[in-house]
Amino acid sequence: MIASPLPTSETALRNALAAGYRRLARLGLNNGSAGNMSCRFEDGALITPTGADGDSISPEAIVYVTSDGNTRGTGVRSSEWAMHTEIYRRYPVAQAVVHTHSDACVALSCQRRSIPAFHYMLAGFGGDEVRCAEYATFGTDALAHSAADALEDRSACLLANHGMICHAATVEKAVANAAKLETLARQFWMSAQVGEPFILSAEEMATVRSRYRNYGTTALNPRGTT
Repeated sequence: MIASPLPTSETALRNALAAGYRRLARLGLNNGSAGNMSCRFEDGALITPTGADGDSISPEAIVYVTSDGNTRGTGVRSSEWAMHTEIYRRYPVAQAVVHTHSDACVALSCQRRSIPAFHYMLAGFGGDEVRCAEYATFGTDALAHSAADALEDRSACLLANHGMICHAATVEKAVANAAKLETLARQFWMSAQVGEPFILSAEEMATVRSRYRNYGTTALNPRGTT
């Protein structure tokens, strides 16, 4: 299913964020109040409030925050607001951001290792690997810059000893990307239990990215790259 464009009204965006946050909980990507999500709005972002979980989140609780950290509304902004707004500042293509503490992503992030091209679907995040950002304390500007650095030419990364973060053009796509990354992280971990996974070459991954350009919109040629 192709995700619909990002809504333009604040009410619709708040509803989409609340629904997306509940979906993260249903998928098991967040437990309790861990993790957060946002979408670009006006000169800042709408972001889930601190302390919210999948059962208690409501559209009215979503907080508007500027890139300077000023807020509008009664809720308390997420502790990771700076990481979200830094991603929006650096990457205009980012319209929605999801940060989770999902199990497999956390496990790999605690090894401070990137996810290499063990599977062709990693190409969907923009490169030959999903990088692991350098460690920084949660809720700090240092973490915001570390995450944004790791996202250069990528739409997802791991956060050392922390979790993962990804961005997309819509709230629904950002949630889907978070779920896909957790699946790939789990599969990589499972493969590594058997032995060192074979890694696809840069040339093979370039072919995959070429084919991805038309994936889902046209029938792919089984004999070629388009």
